[in-house]
Amino acid sequence: MTRRFDNKRVLVAGGGSIGPGVGNGKAASILFAREGAHVLVVDRDEDAAAETVALITGEGGSAEAFAGDMTDPAGARAAVDQIAEGGGLDVLHYNIGTSLRGGVVETTPEDWARVFEINLGAAYHLSRACLPVMEAAGKGALVFISSLAGLRAGPYSYISYEASKAALQRMSQSIAREYAPKGIRANAILPGLIETPHVQAFVAPDADPEDLARTRAAMVPMGRQGTPWDVAHAALFLASDDAAFITGVLLPVDGGSSL
Repeated sequence: MTRRFDNKRVLVAGGGSIGPGVGNGKAASILFAREGAHVLVVDRDEDAAAETVALITGEGGSAEAFAGDMTDPAGARAAVDQIAEGGGLDVLHYNIGTSLRGGVVETTPEDWARVFEINLGAAYHLSRACLPVMEAAGKGALVFISSLAGLRAGPYSYISYEASKAALQRMSQSIAREYAPKGIRANAILPGLIETPHVQAFVAPDADPEDLARTRAAMVPMGRQGTPWDVAHAALFLASDDAAFITGVLLPVDGGSSL
């Protein structure tokens, strides 16, 4: 590893995993730590956050856990305060998200509000908490994990997910424009079909895992689904000084699906 994040402090929101295996947030947490960062692994599930921390410290990395609900402004503030009080905050990596199947008619007002609360509201609360810390330091980077579904229709009908991810992309670019003069960058990653525990749990819970994997891989021009590591490597680049002149980007990580 290149140790691009030595002496850097990173908050990974959604750093646990909803099921067995490695999701995007867990992969990012591990890679940030391997590159030298101290990582605050934030998750609403205390055990999931602790599992990721154990994997990092087991490799000799530096990490701590924070369990809390980031849709609560007080929870978001507490998470940012915890890492900032230890020596500042260099990177906010936002990987919290949920999806519910359904079009306009099938999606209830309650489900619509809940998806937006998780996919967009928590990002707003965390950004609002971390940006003053970064502004005081004169530097910082935000990376939001959005979705290709925020740009185009996917293989499933889930309008609340698509609309909330599109809004997250616009929020990222709005932050990028406002804070560029202050030395703070914001970018979003748009994963395509990625093989994660979230897919099995939320997108197709009744599908046979092997059949689901083959079907999804066949939809991708490269002939395979992406992995959480593909997404995490892209996130590390955008958060690093290698991307010091890059802000406001919406980066597809999709094996050519957006072409």
